[in-house]
Amino acid sequence: MKAPAYSLIIPVYNRPQELDELLGCIQSQEFKDFEVVVIEDGSTEDASAVIEKYKEAFSLAYYVKENGGQGFARNYAFERAKGDYFIILDSDALLEPSYLTEVDKAVKAEGLDLFGGPDQDHPSFTPIQKAISYSMTSFFTTGGIRGKEKNIGGQFHPRSFNMGISRKVYEATGGFKITRMGEDIEFSIRCISLGFKSGLISKAFIYHKRRTDFRQFYKQLHFFGRARINISRFFPKELKAVHFFPFLFFSYYVLTGIALLAIPVYGLILLSGIITYGLLIFIAALISTRSIKIAILSIFAANIQLFAYGKGFAEEGLKKILNNRAT
Repeated sequence: MKAPAYSLIIPVYNRPQELDELLGCIQSQEFKDFEVVVIEDGSTEDASAVIEKYKEAFSLAYYVKENGGQGFARNYAFERAKGDYFIILDSDALLEPSYLTEVDKAVKAEGLDLFGGPDQDHPSFTPIQKAISYSMTSFFTTGGIRGKEKNIGGQFHPRSFNMGISRKVYEATGGFKITRMGEDIEFSIRCISLGFKSGLISKAFIYHKRRTDFRQFYKQLHFFGRARINISRFFPKELKAVHFFPFLFFSYYVLTGIALLAIPVYGLILLSGIITYGLLIFIAALISTRSIKIAILSIFAANIQLFAYGKGFAEEGLKKILNNRAT
C-alpha cells in the first residue's frame, strides 16, 4: 500500500474525552491522505473505547506503553508511523476541516521540513479558557512572539501542540532527546541547527484548550519557566533577553511585597506599576475579545502567567547555578 502523506501523532494521558473531540475533528478533514497514530502513555483511564469508535473512519493505529513522558511517546510513534511527514498534536486540540489542506499547501509551496501553526480560542471555550488563551497569545505577556515567523525570540520554533516534521528530519535527529521540560523547543533548535527549513503556517491554526482553571494554569506555567532553563543546559545561546522578562516581573512582585511591609510609601509606588499593567491588559483584552468578563479574567491570567513562569525560571536557574558551582 502507498504510504500516507501525513502521520498525525497524538500522545494521550488520561484524556479520552479530549481525544474523542480531536478525532472527531480529524474525521472531518477535507484532505484525506493521512493516518493517525495514538500513543497511550501509561494512562490509568485509557481511550480504547474512543479508538473503537473511529477505527473504521480512517487509518488509525493505537499503541499502549508504559509512561515515559510526551517526548518519548512521540518517538515511539515516529518509529511506527508510515507517513512522509509527521504532525504532532496535543490531545486537547481542536482542528478546522481545512487544517491539513493548509498544511499540505504550505509544505509544498515553501519546501518546509519543520513547521507549525498558531493557536486560538474556540467559541465553546469557557471564559477562563478564553482569558488564558488571550494571555498566552498576547504581545503584552511575551506570548505573542511565539506565533510569528520572525520575532525577538529568534527564528520560529514550532511547539509540540501543533508541530510538523518531515521524515528526513526524524531520520537525521532520531527524534526527541529529552521527554519533558522544554523537549519541543530543544528539538526545534536542534532541527534548525542541522539546516532544516522552519516555517510558520499561519492558516494551520488549532484551538488549544490548555488548562481549565487558574490553579492548573499556574502549575503549567511554573513548569514552562523551569523548562526554559533546562533548554539552556543544551543550548546556552538560546537563552534570550526576552526570556528574562517574566523573571523581572516575578522579582518586581516580590520587591513590591517587601516594600509594602517595610516601607509602605515605596510599596504603594511599586504597586501602582502592577495596577497600570493590569489596566493595559484589560484594555487590550477588551479590544481583542469584546468581553468585559474575559478582559477582567485576562488580568488574572496574565499576572499568573508571568509570575508562575518567572518563579519557575528563578528556581531552576538557581538550581543550575548551584550545580555548576558544585562541579
